[in-house]
Amino acid sequence: MKILFIHGLASSGAYKMASTLRILLRCEVLAPDVPIEPSAALALLEDLCRRERPDVIVGLSLGGFWAQKLRGYPKVLVNPDFHPSRLLSTMVGEVKYLSPREDGATSFLLTWEICKEYKSLEEKEFEGLDAAERARTRGCFATEDEMVRCGDEFSRHYPGQGVSYPGRHLPNYPETKTYILPVIRTLLPAENPPL
Repeated sequence: MKILFIHGLASSGAYKMASTLRILLRCEVLAPDVPIEPSAALALLEDLCRRERPDVIVGLSLGGFWAQKLRGYPKVLVNPDFHPSRLLSTMVGEVKYLSPREDGATSFLLTWEICKEYKSLEEKEFEGLDAAERARTRGCFATEDEMVRCGDEFSRHYPGQGVSYPGRHLPNYPETKTYILPVIRTLLPAENPPL
């Protein structure tokens, strides 16, 4: 069994939720460092999915934005940000990473052009959804999310596929284990259940 974890803004594949999923699911968790540039991010993730064929994709925050775009795969969007350009436009300039990156980078340059690229992608965020895509997509939404509130929007496009859980934007280990893991398990292939 293979999980693709997509981290949030200014983070990396080393973010603690990737480790949490490895511990809880006892499986391979792919957790790449996603570039900030939209075209590079989407190209990296689409290529990784083609090569690795993950059983489930888990996207956190900005990672939920990207996961929603990876059509054809079972996915769980955790506190997804469907409008990242709003936050990004307040951060233009040099931004420090919040977790270590494989390439050793400690910051990235956020430009207005990058913000415009995200805005353009947001305008087509939910195009082409069909019944099969809705059936393979789940959402988990923290009731005390202090950063993003896209639960209602998710419910309009994926009716009946979202759940709320008590917590904040970045889920901790107990929240992941108690509330998010059961949602992930609903999408796992029956022939390869986790230990």
